[in-house]
Amino acid sequence: MDQMDLKILQILQENARASLKEIASETYLSSPAISNRIAKLEKEGFIDKYMARVNLKKLGYHIQAFIQLDLSPNQKKDFYPYIEHVPNVLECNCVTGEFSMLIKVSYPTTTELDDFINDLQQFGKTYTQIVFSTPVPTRGLTLHDFDE
Repeated sequence: MDQMDLKILQILQENARASLKEIASETYLSSPAISNRIAKLEKEGFIDKYMARVNLKKLGYHIQAFIQLDLSPNQKKDFYPYIEHVPNVLECNCVTGEFSMLIKVSYPTTTELDDFINDLQQFGKTYTQIVFSTPVPTRGLTLHDFDE
């Protein structure tokens, strides 16, 4: 991993569809060199997955929420397969603090969110926060300040 690899990762975080030619023009490397570096970054696990960020509201998912769940350790073997298969779960994190799980979800209506929370409570106490706005959306990490 060198500075050029970091720059390639930075470009791909901002636009996973950037062409080899576009990346080459920003890095002053050839397209074949970029292709080789990207293949190496994928093989070594630095690039985990390519995804498109879709507009959930345009798709009818108007409610986003964070749900904290107090899950006892002996329930993890049942909870993990359950939560992995709930399609409206965008993210689930095991965290420190009063609650052990932090779950990000999106639903079309509060009724559907409420149904999910009621089902989720089989695993423990919940605390829910509904998102009003997102001033900083999910984004990549700034890997380096590149002097241009």
